[in-house]
Amino acid sequence: MNHNSKTVHPAVGIQLSVGLSALGSTKDQLRHNLTHPLNTLTESADFLPEQNVWVGAYHGELVNEVPDVLKVVDSRNLRFALTALQQIEAEVQAYVAQFSQHRLAVILGTSTSGMGDNETSIQAYFNQQSMDLVDHRKQEMGCLAKAIQQYLGWSGPAYTISTACSSAAKAMAAGQRLLNANLVDAVLVGGVDTLCRLTLNGFNSLESLSAGICQPCGAQRDGINIGEAAGLFLLSRETAPVMLLGNGESMDAWHISAPHPEGQGAAQAMQKALVMAGLEPTDIGYLNMHGTSTPQNDAMEIKAVRTVFQDYEVPLSSTKHKTGHCLGAAGAIEAYICQQVLLDQSWLPLHQAGVLDPELDEHNYVLSPELQQPVRSAMSNSFAFGGSNISLILGTTVA
Repeated sequence: MNHNSKTVHPAVGIQLSVGLSALGSTKDQLRHNLTHPLNTLTESADFLPEQNVWVGAYHGELVNEVPDVLKVVDSRNLRFALTALQQIEAEVQAYVAQFSQHRLAVILGTSTSGMGDNETSIQAYFNQQSMDLVDHRKQEMGCLAKAIQQYLGWSGPAYTISTACSSAAKAMAAGQRLLNANLVDAVLVGGVDTLCRLTLNGFNSLESLSAGICQPCGAQRDGINIGEAAGLFLLSRETAPVMLLGNGESMDAWHISAPHPEGQGAAQAMQKALVMAGLEPTDIGYLNMHGTSTPQNDAMEIKAVRTVFQDYEVPLSSTKHKTGHCLGAAGAIEAYICQQVLLDQSWLPLHQAGVLDPELDEHNYVLSPELQQPVRSAMSNSFAFGGSNISLILGTTVA
């Protein structure tokens, strides 16, 4: 198939970005942790009853308080978002000063919102230790984007997407659509999710948590590690060193939690992204896998990769053994990783170093971080419950 014969949608520029996760708060920390065989996860006793679990926790300081107008939705999730935003806030506001405020949008992804802050209150209420009503406003999904909009003083579209693990990537795709439709001039996109007992106990009940550090595509893989992250991007139609070239979305609707076993929806998402970007599979210099480390998900994703890339041995890795699975923020932090790869042109993120599943090992996993040849474009996959799939393609404009 000649993808270049298809209609190519306009790429949009990533003008500013920030990513906070278990990898750290700076680009140097991120690069160092992704290119060295270091453990960046944390063993914690805070989430499961009488059981330790490995999580991708962010250890940096968060903002101490939120503006008075946001007190009703104050949560660790919002503070995480504001901590990330404040790293680029001055540059963001300087860039968008050329536009009308009603032409500035905020689209963010999350799956937990402020749930973690209400868990203690909810437990006390149901244990009849307190009759205080729980204020649910801070855990409503829509409050994240609205709060950030209010903080920035913008008045364009503002909404939150919550499609589990594809949320943040879908927020980026939605931002690209708004720009291509000329409905806005700039849009802040990305995702924020924080660790909480709800998700850890939920995945534990599904018997999906790893007993140790997860091993994507590993012979002994036994489940995921949950993580937290905040990834934000300011997009506009203006050219930037790294562009969001295209996205592809699909919906399996195969099972409430399991993906289609043959990876049909995953392959369709990758193919759609290639068509939108006007690229061939061989143009992709790096693939950041969804790579959760569950037996079913890894097996179906490799089938999808074989379908799309066929004989081309695309360099690929999963970074979830370094960040944990950041759920609603996973697509954002992994797109941010791809952006840094494209900017630096000197390294690729290491895949986990354990023994690979012999049925999945005939692929070009990144086992050495040194870049062998320039990467002009990178693909990032996010596949969620219900078969909500999306692939993003980022590309560099630097020769």
